Amino acid sequence: MTSIDCLGAAKPQLVLYLPHRPNALAELIKSPGSRELMDANSNHWRKIVTLLAKVASPNADDWRRFRDEDLFAHTALCFAPALTAGDSWHWIGGQQNLKRFNHLSHNAQPLPDCACVHVDAEKRLLLTPYPDYRQLSNAVVNHIRTFLGERSFYGN
Repeated sequence: MTSIDCLGAAKPQLVLYLPHRPNALAELIKSPGSRELMDANSNHWRKIVTLLAKVASPNADDWRRFRDEDLFAHTALCFAPALTAGDSWHWIGGQQNLKRFNHLSHNAQPLPDCACVHVDAEKRLLLTPYPDYRQLSNAVVNHIRTFLGERSFYGN
């Protein structure tokens, strides 16, 4: 049996690393879609996919359409504890998840006015609480979006 380590774009702008895989991953690999992922899994996965869309959407007000139509054309979910190659931004969600990345060296510092998010711009690394609404509020998402926007993530 082959382990599936990533779901989504071959060259994603943003990769979200998580410690567990969703249900129906083998089917999702064939045709990745956020609707299919949410339908095959719990509300927990809907929250994860929604937060990924809120951060990655080029237009903050259009995150629902982006989630439902374009998310996996621009992002990826990865489950292995190693950063993917390429020019992606790497988002590791959760302190326990970060511990899996044994050999990852970084110089992540807290975002101004948002101490729960740490960034290493040189390594294109975001370290956040686990992607759940209780830990990543809309205010925190806005801080992340501002930081990424200042680095031309959204093509500005």
